Amino acid sequence: MVSIVRKAALLAAVSTSLLLAPQAVLAETIFGAMAKAYANNPDLNAARAGLRATDESVPIAKSGFRPQVAAFASGTLSNVEAEKTRSRDFHQGQVGVTVNQMVFDGFQTLNNVRAAESNVFSTRESLRANEISILLSAATIYSNIARDQQLVSIRKQNIAFLQEQVNAAKARLDVGEGTRTDVSLAEASLANAQSQLIVAVAQLKQSEATYVQIVGDVPRGIKQASPASKSLPRTLDQAVATGLRESPIILSAQYAVDSAGYQVKSAEGSMLPGVTLQGQVGRTTGNTGTDGLDSNSASITARLEVPIYQGGREYGQIRQAKERLGQQRILVDSARAAVEQTIVSAYAQLEAAIARISANKAQISAAKLALDGVIEERKVGQRTTLDVLDSQQDVLQAQELLALAQRDAVVASYSLLAASARLTVRDQGLQVAEYRAEEHYEAVKDKWFGLRTVDGR
Repeated sequence: MVSIVRKAALLAAVSTSLLLAPQAVLAETIFGAMAKAYANNPDLNAARAGLRATDESVPIAKSGFRPQVAAFASGTLSNVEAEKTRSRDFHQGQVGVTVNQMVFDGFQTLNNVRAAESNVFSTRESLRANEISILLSAATIYSNIARDQQLVSIRKQNIAFLQEQVNAAKARLDVGEGTRTDVSLAEASLANAQSQLIVAVAQLKQSEATYVQIVGDVPRGIKQASPASKSLPRTLDQAVATGLRESPIILSAQYAVDSAGYQVKSAEGSMLPGVTLQGQVGRTTGNTGTDGLDSNSASITARLEVPIYQGGREYGQIRQAKERLGQQRILVDSARAAVEQTIVSAYAQLEAAIARISANKAQISAAKLALDGVIEERKVGQRTTLDVLDSQQDVLQAQELLALAQRDAVVASYSLLAASARLTVRDQGLQVAEYRAEEHYEAVKDKWFGLRTVDGR
């Protein structure tokens, strides 16, 4: 019985300690940071709202195919006074409905709809490019924080080492084996190291603030990630081919060319004949003073309009549309060149960063061995304090260069993914719901009525 009571008491104590213990802070991964940025970034959400607004240009353009219905009402009251008769009041009222239907407008509405659809597709690709850019920004700032944390740690270790050198120099001075110059050199190096640490801490705080802006959450437990490997092109040629084929920047420019082409056709349609139908039904009521007048009416009117000359406006609009089409075609070539340049640059930076990492690791190993040797030689009087400080500076520089190279390798790998259109939620398997722009478009493209948006606003 006593044993059972003791076990129960022990279990209760353990349970209480677990409840009172602080919750462990989960470390953030680079993929988690990108997922949060995809869901939370305000600039990206604003771009999505802009695309939804662009979607509405399609039903607006399609309204040209649909009838326009209007109700009307009018009333007239007049007073007539003759010389030999008393004044008489007349009143008349009319109510009715008018329906206007476009039959043919030189294919302007048809081409306006096609231009609007192409513009939607272009904006959709621009949104995809924006998403890739935000994911790259999240990966970059994540790596920047990891780099800055390493620099702060390295410089703190450097301060601890230099503090030991100051103490050692003072001890040797006290026993007559050192000089005041050795102490001053060590103290100067320590003060410089403390200044460098302040700079590193300030840079870390700036990176953390940028992280919150991009990701929408505070950084927790960040560790330097490895360079990207998933969906990463194996060769430069493969990366260029993929980028030129799938880059949203290029696809957006191509859809813009299609839109501009339809706008040229729409402008040319203003010179073709147009046919409209108008139907009207109404009721007229009136009183001439002694007699009442009530009547119903209905009519259908067909109107053919052939433009002859409109002051030259139509010619200028056609020329303007053609120039804009030419501009968009040039922008496609510019987009291709920019994508290819970005891919080649990112690939070269990745190769260089990986090579620097190997070289920096070898440099650190050699610099540490050299520092240990210099310290031992100083003990027997073959080296000075200045030699030790110089060797320590070599170690510090090599460690910081390694941190910079590791960051550059990660950023270059994700830049290569971004340029080759592989830095997406689907390709990277990010744990976040993917935004599907086509769902809103399908919901609104054929709407005839409704004031509320798809989400109920």
